Amino acid sequence: MSPRNVAVLGATGSIGGSTLDVIARHPGRFRASVLVAHRDTAGLAALCERFRPDLAIVADPAMEADLARRLAAAGVQCDVASGADAVTAAAAGPLCDTVVAAIVGAAGLESTLAAARAGKRLLLANKESIVMAGALLLEALRQGGGDLIPIDSEHNAIFQCLPGGRPDLDKVGVRRLILTASGGPFRGRARADLAGVTPDQACAHPKWSMGRKISVDSATLMNKGLEVIEAHHLFAAPVDAIEVVVHPQSLVHSMVDYVDGSVLAQLGNPDMRTAIACALAWPERIEAGVAPLDLAAHARLDFERPDTDTFRCLALAFAALRAGGDATAILNAANEVAVDAFLAGSLPFLGIAELVERVLEELPAEPVVDVQTLVGRDAQARRTARDVLHRAYC
Repeated sequence: MSPRNVAVLGATGSIGGSTLDVIARHPGRFRASVLVAHRDTAGLAALCERFRPDLAIVADPAMEADLARRLAAAGVQCDVASGADAVTAAAAGPLCDTVVAAIVGAAGLESTLAAARAGKRLLLANKESIVMAGALLLEALRQGGGDLIPIDSEHNAIFQCLPGGRPDLDKVGVRRLILTASGGPFRGRARADLAGVTPDQACAHPKWSMGRKISVDSATLMNKGLEVIEAHHLFAAPVDAIEVVVHPQSLVHSMVDYVDGSVLAQLGNPDMRTAIACALAWPERIEAGVAPLDLAAHARLDFERPDTDTFRCLALAFAALRAGGDATAILNAANEVAVDAFLAGSLPFLGIAELVERVLEELPAEPVVDVQTLVGRDAQARRTARDVLHRAYC
């Protein structure tokens, strides 16, 4: 059996690193044929030296010459390209049959859609793509006829707890999808305690090692809100059939509640390689390098309801999903601007939810027509968010 050729979009990030670790454990089954990074040419060149892809892409065109120089110095012979169009072309092109979509933020939308239209096995880590354009992504998958397997730990857990991965929920007797949340670094704190938190404090996740943007989203619970929207699209689940519970141990990654009273849960140590290995090899199981779960050592599993009064972003995500249209794209764009401002020190932590709510109020939902219209609305939401930021906080 020839190995699967895998394009890793976001190869130098945490998801990319975990993916390449799993690939390296199974050289006869998988090959990293395309590696993509944003600007980290040193990290990308080092990965190319190890994995010898056919193509290396740096998203920032200004860094292409530096990447080529580093590869030549390392004696690596592979094609080099740059820019968003090159990433999109590679995701749909003949060098890969599997695409790991791990580019952070709205920048990953076009390449994710291209991979879906081309019928690739799409391992989705870029939740913003489906949050922005869920209906468009599902239509692209229908056209391409490929597989979509989520590698967010929560959605992969639900995928594993459903018969066949992504069935018609009504036909298999599903009552609820229950997403678990760690609660982030500020679980249990009152709103008044969060006024002065710093970016470093917000990025100190108690269980997962992640990039700074997703770490802040976890601290505000916006990450869980985006996952609610993602679950709605991935599994065709009504918004009222999706719940969130806080589970600080992060061992139960999510659950499916069936009408007969059964609740199936997927458990494991908090390591993204489990979900990635599941998606790469599905429907088979392969070794992922993850230690066995020792339940006796952990002793207890706690669950509690999320505090949506303190962590307003989760409530805003549910509200945007109920509003329909492009409200979730507006939510996502405003949140990206807000998080960037918080990390830059120009917006307080509690201002993230306030800014997102203001933008949702100023830009009522409109129908999703096509990608171009959606990208335009995304840009409008970002401009509005910056205007609100300037008026209210500068």
